[in-house]
Amino acid sequence: MTETTLLLVAHDGEWTRRRIESPEVARRFAHQLAMPVYDVRLLGYPQRMRDYNERQRRRPA
Repeated sequence: MTETTLLLVAHDGEWTRRRIESPEVARRFAHQLAMPVYDVRLLGYPQRMRDYNERQRRRPA
């Protein structure tokens, strides 16, 4: 089984992923900040994140 991680995605799709103790810790963290929580296993990755990754791949080095 993989570790539980929290994926934070900005309005423009930039993202960061961090290891956390449990899904409950993620829910409490999000609740404190009034942020929605989505399970990527059920909903997939946000379109804005996929678009951001594509823009980064196409960006000149």
